[in-house]
Amino acid sequence: MKERGFMTQIHEKSRPRQWINLPPWLILGAVAVLAPIFIFMTLEYLDRQNKKTTELLVEKGAALIRSFEAGTRTGMLGMNWGRHQIQRLLSETSKQPDIIHLIITDSNGLILAHSDLDQVGTIYKTGLELSQLAEEETVKWREISGPNGLKVFEVYRKFEPVRRNFGRMGMWKRMGPMWRGLVPETDNRDLVIFVGLDMTPVEIARREDTFHMIIMAFILLLIGFAGIVSLFLAQAYRGVRVELSKVQAFSDNLVKNMPAGLVAVDNRGFIIAFNNEAEKILEVKESYILGKKFKDYLPPEIYKAILEAKEGSGPVEREGTVILEDGKEIPLHITATLLKEEGGDLMGIVALIRDLTQIKQLENEVARSQRLAAIGRLAAGVAHEIRNPLSSIKGFATYFREKCHHIPEGRSTAEVMIQEVERLNRVIGQLLDFARPDTVLKRPVDIQKLLQDSIRMVQQDAEKKGVTIELDSSHLEVSLDPDRVKQALLNLYLNALDAMDSGGTMRVESSYDEKKEALLITVSDTGQGIKEQDLPHVFDPYFTTKSSGTGLGLSIVLKIVEAHKGKLNIESNYGKGTTVSLVFPIKEDTQKESRDALHQDNSHS
Repeated sequence: MKERGFMTQIHEKSRPRQWINLPPWLILGAVAVLAPIFIFMTLEYLDRQNKKTTELLVEKGAALIRSFEAGTRTGMLGMNWGRHQIQRLLSETSKQPDIIHLIITDSNGLILAHSDLDQVGTIYKTGLELSQLAEEETVKWREISGPNGLKVFEVYRKFEPVRRNFGRMGMWKRMGPMWRGLVPETDNRDLVIFVGLDMTPVEIARREDTFHMIIMAFILLLIGFAGIVSLFLAQAYRGVRVELSKVQAFSDNLVKNMPAGLVAVDNRGFIIAFNNEAEKILEVKESYILGKKFKDYLPPEIYKAILEAKEGSGPVEREGTVILEDGKEIPLHITATLLKEEGGDLMGIVALIRDLTQIKQLENEVARSQRLAAIGRLAAGVAHEIRNPLSSIKGFATYFREKCHHIPEGRSTAEVMIQEVERLNRVIGQLLDFARPDTVLKRPVDIQKLLQDSIRMVQQDAEKKGVTIELDSSHLEVSLDPDRVKQALLNLYLNALDAMDSGGTMRVESSYDEKKEALLITVSDTGQGIKEQDLPHVFDPYFTTKSSGTGLGLSIVLKIVEAHKGKLNIESNYGKGTTVSLVFPIKEDTQKESRDALHQDNSHS
């Protein structure tokens, strides 16, 4: 880990150097223990190498014998070879690198074919029992002296170009004259083949291996000696190192998992630490940015803060907005400070970055809540002051309507007055609902029945406008304030109906989200939708796009949902429709009951 190296460097800058005198008995004891071990290991290794080399040479010789037998067999069976062709094959085969000689003899040692033509017809003095060897198929080997004292590794076995599965006796009768043609004086069918291999490269490799092994053993001896000495040194430093490792582990975990992003730059300007939170904030992988120049890869705001800290003498704090590669803007609080050694030399600069997105959102929420609270208090006061005169106006209008029942014009005027007073009363009622404290009276409610009752209140209005209402719900019992929830749903229904003057479909659904342990109610319509630029303001009090609206409907819905500690989401596609989602968290004491009811009854209403 790069940041681990960085923190280790900081811890080790002030560590004092100490020298320890090693006692002579320690050195002698280490040598006495390690020397026999490495001598034995060296001899064992050389022995294994010799055996391996012998196996390779034997296999090479056996492969040459098999190859020559196959070539001879092919020539005899397919092309009616005689002595000259077989001798030519043997001569060509012997020209391969590292081959000293190729010899075929009978059981008496008479050379029938030889890589040196002058030796054909002579006796090959081997000192071996060739008559017994000619009856065996086992590959054997020996080391002999060749020309000019050259060491030769000789592989030999019975030569049998015609195998038993070819019908040996019949084949020998057919091939006998050909073999006799090699040397007319012999009629012996028991043949032996000898392959002499040059051991010079092998001897050179052995000497090099021996030399390298001795050097390696000496090096390992020194390493082992250093290891034993290190154990004693480690024991001396053990206590200090344990404490240091704890501090380093704590520092590493602190840097890696601290809740603020950390970026460390060395005195050359290279990024040497980049923790998890910095990855999350800047959306850059640690593996990508480590080792890079900070001025080329860090956002300008962080880059400037690091430069200011490097040029100044104290910490630098600033706030700024960083624009990521995908165009997303993130407000950050940046603190940059210098890291110096004990002597005052600069080690690097550390920058701490904190994402202020949530803080800014909370500040906006607080400001909005304060603004809404002030509006609510004002609305409540105005509503109370207006409602009393309205009651008197409505009373006088009712009186005039009764008095002027025989005068159509006067009666119509009085009825208009009454209707307008009632409309003002409804607006005042909404103002009072908006200003009402966030209190709810929860009790167990069947969601399906609650939705059916709420829809029944707007059924006639929907039929008049040609709007079809669809309900998809289950018998799910949860703890809610039914009156407040009905009020919220009614506001959503009325908004949906107002958006569908030419008819359409309003769909109401409820479901239980097991992951979030929450009740989800959605109200969607196929109306005209909301313009994209209006969506951020739909929950603001008195914001409306309708000529007769008060702009409090969705504000009241949001307030009711938040009083239940829930969330309200709205999605709209202008010209196609709107979907509003209400999320109500379910209490622990009703969760199991709600889930059981959901699984038992998944009917469609």
